[in-house]
Amino acid sequence: MKPVIFGLSGPVLTADERAFFASVEPAGYILFKRNIVDRPQLRALTDSLRELAGRDDLAILIDQEGGRVARMGPPEWPAFPAGPAFDALYEMAPMSAIQAARANGQALGLMLREVGITVDCAPLLDVVQADTTEAIACRAYGREPMRVAALGRAMLEGLAAGGVVGVVKHMPGHGRALVDSHHLLPTVTADAAALDDDLAPFRSLAGAPMGMTSHIVFEAWDAARPATLSPVVIERIIRGAIGFDGLLMTDDIDMKALSGSAGEKAAGAIAAGCDLVLDCWARMDEMVEIAGRLEPIGEASRARLDRAMASVGAGEGEFDALIATRNAFLSLVG
Repeated sequence: MKPVIFGLSGPVLTADERAFFASVEPAGYILFKRNIVDRPQLRALTDSLRELAGRDDLAILIDQEGGRVARMGPPEWPAFPAGPAFDALYEMAPMSAIQAARANGQALGLMLREVGITVDCAPLLDVVQADTTEAIACRAYGREPMRVAALGRAMLEGLAAGGVVGVVKHMPGHGRALVDSHHLLPTVTADAAALDDDLAPFRSLAGAPMGMTSHIVFEAWDAARPATLSPVVIERIIRGAIGFDGLLMTDDIDMKALSGSAGEKAAGAIAAGCDLVLDCWARMDEMVEIAGRLEPIGEASRARLDRAMASVGAGEGEFDALIATRNAFLSLVG
């Protein structure tokens, strides 16, 4: 098994993809709108990935946060709210917000599990600042670290109850980034004392099964390298100060915040201490390069992957009732 999660080009596996994936054996796959038509097609696609891998516990990922980050949506699936809706409710009724976030996560988990998806890249634990890039601010749970932690924990617990593994992101915090790392490399100049607020939600949820890095330079820790490529940030901050020992994957390795070829970035991330590389775009030449640069997954990383995938069951709860519960709570804020 190679320590990489690959994207797919369309709604079915192509012959080239099937042959390549069978020979490389990636740790998992990630799905996007280009891979999704409807329930029967999506279930058939995820079943085909499990059959190819020969693993029922295969990691099949999606970014299904709610709001603007939703790969599955109407009319086939209902729209879900983003983090700020729960932040607003927490302002007036904290326990109601936590219950709403848990119900929301559980409904999401059931929706994903129905079509064979096993990992949701949520929740965000990024703490919003006054000048946080809109790419994060419109998705996050707010400005107060413990509120972010409480809502993030509720979402994570809900996903698990629904039968899906959650991924806390973007470690060690994306809230101070002033630009979108999809397009530019953010640099954070805050000192270590200030950054402790950013670490607080991740520290509170250090036992999460999976986490995702951020492509951000933190001058207080490593002025030369973004977190994804920094052994200092990964070992001293994520594994050390936060205490996270779950499976650590990169954010999409193709994002423009990082420079170099796909293979160089992938190898650099693994060398820095990431367990898995996330490569989303299904470009065959880049996938071949990445696979060629990576050694088989290490023993510790494989153990973290197996532990994460064993952390949830088949899913429980009634979807419509969970949606109704969430909506009743959110109606308190209009």
